[in-house]
Amino acid sequence: METILIVDDEINLSQILKEELTEVGYTVTTVDSAEKALMYLKENRIDLMLLDLNMPEKDGYYVLETMEKEGIVLKVIVLTAYADLTSAIRSAKLGASDFITKPYDLDELLVSIRKVLYM
Repeated sequence: METILIVDDEINLSQILKEELTEVGYTVTTVDSAEKALMYLKENRIDLMLLDLNMPEKDGYYVLETMEKEGIVLKVIVLTAYADLTSAIRSAKLGASDFITKPYDLDELLVSIRKVLYM
């Protein structure tokens, strides 16, 4: 069973997404900050991270940059409401495998998750 970490400061959205992904068979954990995400990654093995870019204090780019500096290799899908071409390119350069905008379409997100997990 694949494990997914959701990193998003929107707790209600994270909880809904966790329930949706759990229903289709994923093991899901949520955290609400960049710092908590990085601590979790150091202590746990996961298969995929769904990462919001716009969070207070430290953003999703900080997570991606820190992962790169620390040699943490992980499949990442950026899931953000603030989508533009510059954000997508910067995320990809920092290692994100896909870029999905909020509000997300669950079917589209599930296709992306499967694609990224098995690429």
